[in-house]
Amino acid sequence: NLNDTKMNEETFKVRAYGFGELAQLYCPHVTKKSASFQLRSWILSSKKLSAILKEKGFKHGQKLLTPAQVEIIIIELGEP
Repeated sequence: NLNDTKMNEETFKVRAYGFGELAQLYCPHVTKKSASFQLRSWILSSKKLSAILKEKGFKHGQKLLTPAQVEIIIIELGEP
């Protein structure tokens, strides 16, 4: 359950992130474009993650992720 999961605020700060900015935290050794492609691929390959993000207003091509959207990604993929 998403509500039961606590974020470790000391390790990762949940806030609004640019999509590419968050992607680069997950894939720091590749270009922003490649990191964004990888993060989008992970999101699209998880029907659960895609569905929850859509419920929170996520749209294809969105450049800025809300804190709620970031939290969902972190819960599903783990902290970067």
